[in-house]
Amino acid sequence: MELRKSAPSETPAMVLKDRVVQILLDSSRLLQQATTVHQAKLIADIAAAQQVYAKRQQLGEEVEAYAYALKTDALSRLGEILRDMPRSEGTRLAGRVKGSNSGVGGTKTERPTDAPTLAELGIDRKTAAVAQQLAALAPDVRQAIASQETTLAAVRRERKAVEVRKAISLPSAKYRVLYADPPWAYNDKADAGSVQAGGAARHYPTMPIAELCAMKVADLCEPNAVLFLWVTSPLLFESAALIAAWGFTYKASFVWDKVKHNMGHYNSVRHEFLLICTRGSCTPDVVQLLDSVQSIERGEHSAKPPEFRRIIETLYPHGKRLELFARERAEGWDAYGYETDRKAGVA
Repeated sequence: MELRKSAPSETPAMVLKDRVVQILLDSSRLLQQATTVHQAKLIADIAAAQQVYAKRQQLGEEVEAYAYALKTDALSRLGEILRDMPRSEGTRLAGRVKGSNSGVGGTKTERPTDAPTLAELGIDRKTAAVAQQLAALAPDVRQAIASQETTLAAVRRERKAVEVRKAISLPSAKYRVLYADPPWAYNDKADAGSVQAGGAARHYPTMPIAELCAMKVADLCEPNAVLFLWVTSPLLFESAALIAAWGFTYKASFVWDKVKHNMGHYNSVRHEFLLICTRGSCTPDVVQLLDSVQSIERGEHSAKPPEFRRIIETLYPHGKRLELFARERAEGWDAYGYETDRKAGVA
């Protein structure tokens, strides 16, 4: 099977569409009989090429979707074939052999099995990884990916988030001071233009706001308590639902001027909000009107400056403290979060 040349531009769109559909139908039938890596990979390549061609020639979303689905199915089949093949460990040292000049210092090399490497099969590591990940999914999940209801990346993120939620649990003590940096989930993608937005999922498992609201944070708090909540500009209004769900009322805010800029969809973003929320009566223990704007140069992705924790300790020196979604354990604070539990060996 080989790719067909593009038809001349004067060919009617309907004819082009029929040709592409016929190529995809033929490839789909051949996929049912594919038993080798080469066959499955070839069909995946044909489907990918026809998807690009259909888009360029504006042959319709249904043709592009059909090509995408076939490409996904072919990659899944490729993954199944790779999974069932003997693994190749490549070339390794077999040990020293006296009197042998087959290698430096009397060593020789041998391949532990006759299984071909990915390079010998003509497949790059990324394609092989995607194919095997697809093959490992349940049929209904693969179908959802093929029909573009979701993506493989989204499935991986959700599975990671489930693992994280299983690995950590909320404490049972009661706290007066809470400090939270939720792993907000964003709807857009980082590669669509915003570093601040979808890029979060590339660094840690995110949680949609419905899951954050469902957390029983109110059960952790004393009747009179304060919550310091980090939120970015895109989710500033949505954070109101989380504040209410956790049993607090918004009172004031700090603005973290990060000095360095991040790209955003509407402006160059260099700030983040730390909202101050209370339940019951919980004004600061120490009357000290600190500047609401704190200019501190940002560090690694999502990490918050320790100065803000010290601000909270200054204003509220009394009571039991809990840091939610903490990256590290700080003296005087209990900690809950994927990073701290993972570092402690909980996950």
